[in-house]
Amino acid sequence: MSVLITLRVNADATKIEATDPATMQSIVERAKSMGCIAHHFYGTDDEVLVVDEWPDEASFHAFFDASPDIAAMMGAAGVNTAPGITAWRKLDTGDEVG
Repeated sequence: MSVLITLRVNADATKIEATDPATMQSIVERAKSMGCIAHHFYGTDDEVLVVDEWPDEASFHAFFDASPDIAAMMGAAGVNTAPGITAWRKLDTGDEVG
């Protein structure tokens, strides 16, 4: 069963949005080739949240470890600490919507 991966950092979300589209596309293509099922960015005035779906946690970490361009992008957005990365498993509660 797939997992959701969240990555949370203090950052300037507008600088993430201003990242060169070619850089973003390169990262997305690498992610898809390594198993990424879904990917979304969310932001507030001072925080960025990435929500991904991956086949398993190991696939995400292999991608992240092979992607130094992500660290460069995050650095340009003001990130100066390690991101909080969490893997979430789906719970079977019988109350899903959507």
